[in-house]
Amino acid sequence: MNPKRRARLQAVTFILLGAALTVGLVLFAVRENINMFYEPARIASGEAPTDTRIRAGGMVLDGSVERSDESLAVSFVLTDHAGSDFTVYYSGILPDLFREGQGILVQGQLDSNRHFQAEEVLAKHDENYMPPELAGMAMQGDGSADTGADLP
Repeated sequence: MNPKRRARLQAVTFILLGAALTVGLVLFAVRENINMFYEPARIASGEAPTDTRIRAGGMVLDGSVERSDESLAVSFVLTDHAGSDFTVYYSGILPDLFREGQGILVQGQLDSNRHFQAEEVLAKHDENYMPPELAGMAMQGDGSADTGADLP
């Protein structure tokens, strides 16, 4: 083989191996830090992995919140209102917006008994949020706020 061709082949091989190694390391690093999102139907059906950090979202089922008298432990049922639900166990301070019927996102893992042990609970706020200072204002049909003052 021509020495010039051999040098080019070695350079191309070195570059390809370096690129493959770099891509492999990046994929390994991303795999360690990724949090997959699972819906209640996928968790209830057993599709979600155990002992892996995952996220799940749904609505807090009315009447399902149970608080411990001795600690900050709480359990509640997350549902998709389509027949799929699962129980979440959490120990800590819940967000101010947490309540029954509210959409929430939990982050944690399923244990070997398929109980969701939450490490973090995030409550979604209503898209129609109005500050308390403006809560007394009624919206008129044209979208303007009625301040209660009579204007000519």
